[in-house]
Amino acid sequence: MSSFAIDTMNKSSVADAARRAKAAARRLALLTGEFRNAALLCAALAIEERGAEILAANERDCLDAKRVVGEGRMTPALYQRLRTNEQGIAEMAARVRDVAALPEPLGCQLAATELDDGLTLYKVSCPLGVVGIIFEARPEVIPQVASLALKTGNAVILKGGTEATHTNEALVSVWRDALAHFPDIPADAITLLHTREDVSEMLALDGEIDLIIPRGSREFVRYISEHSRIPVLGHGEGVCHVYIDRAADWQKALAIAMDSKIQYPAACNAAETLLIHEDIAARLLPELIAALRSAGVEVRACPRTAALVPSPELVPASEDDWATEYSDLIVSIKTVGGFEEAVGHIERYGSRHTEAVVTEDAGVAARFMETVDAAGVFHNASTRFADGFRYGLGAELGISTGKLHARGPVGLDGLTTYKYKLVGDGHTVASYSSGERFFKHRKLRDER
Repeated sequence: MSSFAIDTMNKSSVADAARRAKAAARRLALLTGEFRNAALLCAALAIEERGAEILAANERDCLDAKRVVGEGRMTPALYQRLRTNEQGIAEMAARVRDVAALPEPLGCQLAATELDDGLTLYKVSCPLGVVGIIFEARPEVIPQVASLALKTGNAVILKGGTEATHTNEALVSVWRDALAHFPDIPADAITLLHTREDVSEMLALDGEIDLIIPRGSREFVRYISEHSRIPVLGHGEGVCHVYIDRAADWQKALAIAMDSKIQYPAACNAAETLLIHEDIAARLLPELIAALRSAGVEVRACPRTAALVPSPELVPASEDDWATEYSDLIVSIKTVGGFEEAVGHIERYGSRHTEAVVTEDAGVAARFMETVDAAGVFHNASTRFADGFRYGLGAELGISTGKLHARGPVGLDGLTTYKYKLVGDGHTVASYSSGERFFKHRKLRDER
């Protein structure tokens, strides 16, 4: 059993923890990539070796959660996100190893400009510093976040959902114990908070924390943004759509719609609404709805859809349904007049997460990909591909639906920034202002 104990923090200790994290981040930034990778591989092995301990903690959380689900205070979808198993442990360790295998993200020369003889400006990647992550009940978040943070030389402060308290404590304990084998990595490189009061205090620490990443609903992300001066990189809800165009391949349409909805309905990249072109609706909808219903999916239909497939099993779609992230075996279906109506619907109700079009018309596909404003726009592919691991990022901190700093699955790039390093030889600005010297501004390498 680990010697590391996690206590609920009071306000003063949250501030102290953030200051210690800031000091830890300064030390992490000086470590070599080889050293950080060795620590990551050690952490991956520790997750495997102490998998039984992690599963036992998760079982405690799941037993408590079952009672809450029975009382109607937790959805079955949230319970599904909470639960893990031996395969989940193996995947956690694998994702950490994937991150270790990625190219070194720090100290990369992004650009170099010779300003004048002996005066050279370098643009170099570097860590952000201290990152705060507020997330829901998903056990795999901690090893993903911790591995990305360590790889990029950042300290991380975590606040998970109370429903995963024991699982989170076990995972942070395993992680800290593994890093204890590397004395140059401070224990304060990772900190776990417990209470809402801790979060409120964290949001006020703009002097110590460089970025906040909230993972949750649109309202939750907005609340965090409005109550902190710290920059926020929001992982908002996923109201994702699949638009099946009149030129869609029948089998592709069915496969993509089904995979987008049922492969893992609790995920933020699962489709919540299917938009069907009216020219193929009468032929496609009966088979599509039958397949969804046989998979246990509740179908909420617009009036045109319900008229084409009369069935007492169809639930009339309300206005709220179009803007709802179900995270469950529920889908809304709307029959649309064509491309413009489909894109207009996505513009009005989408969360700018991931949107897909199914069509064999290259022109329609190109228009969709250029017109739709989302972090991910897909052609003839399931929305479930919107994932850091599937993109080759190793892991992800979440999926950003904003447009600044990082967009889509947030991997190593989202946890790095850059600094300008100017190297001279006694150069002063006065000689350029007087016209004695002139700038060359010669690029020394391709910025791509």
